[in-house]
Amino acid sequence: MRIAITGYKGQLGRSLHMLLEGEELFLIDLPEHDFTDPAIIEALLDFRPEVVIHAGAYTDVEGCARDPDLAYRVNGLGAQHIALACQRGGAAMVYVSTNEVFDGQKGEPYLEWDEPHPINPYGASKLAGELFTRSLVSRHYIVRTTWLYTPGGNNFPSKIIRAADERGRLRVVTDEISSPTYAPDLAQAIVQLIETGLYGTYHFINEGACSRYEFALRILELSGRSEVLVEPITSDQYPRLSTPPLNCVLRNFCGAFHGITLRHWEEALEDFFAAQPQLLRQ
Repeated sequence: MRIAITGYKGQLGRSLHMLLEGEELFLIDLPEHDFTDPAIIEALLDFRPEVVIHAGAYTDVEGCARDPDLAYRVNGLGAQHIALACQRGGAAMVYVSTNEVFDGQKGEPYLEWDEPHPINPYGASKLAGELFTRSLVSRHYIVRTTWLYTPGGNNFPSKIIRAADERGRLRVVTDEISSPTYAPDLAQAIVQLIETGLYGTYHFINEGACSRYEFALRILELSGRSEVLVEPITSDQYPRLSTPPLNCVLRNFCGAFHGITLRHWEEALEDFFAAQPQLLRQ
């Protein structure tokens, strides 16, 4: 199969590249290719992909809050360029989105058809990308996920370990709740989804949910740092430029109905450390 992957140097992109390396691939990332430049449309048309997985994005949530125009240019108009290429070339499109298209006020896990209501520029810019995908590409998959991490990435587990080693104690919020999702598991689910041809919107997350505080405690425990003191705080004690949706758990209803599920987040986190023994404190 001829598959294009945007953001192939990122957390999800690297996992997708490893899974799909037997296919004919067009790998898109800076500096060689910039999907915010309309020239990417012709580059994709020249490759003639059957599927484009648009995993590339501006995911710096604080950066999006500082410069919303940049967020919309990358996450919104970038998705428009990819969608136009798929429309003109007849390719299917996978658009990777986020739980931050919701406001976190529902009080229970969000289903795939719940109405989005982003409360920060990152979520709003990702919703713009969803809208371009839906309006321009008839054969599309929109895959929302949460709290993505992977070996070697600059992500929450690596930041917790670095902060624990540098400071010896942490302050982590207890009221931001979602599902940590392991990028290799998400990549596998996306590949399974493409094989079904069942287009639509999906929520792919590792099963279970936790607070940032609970996630941090488990990271420290598995990495041999249980002695590190973690002070539980609320989000109003941790000022940020961007307002996160607090209780923003996704439910994988549609994917599970078609037999695509991801394992529990704690099991996936164990594999994260098994893949990086250098992170373990002896």
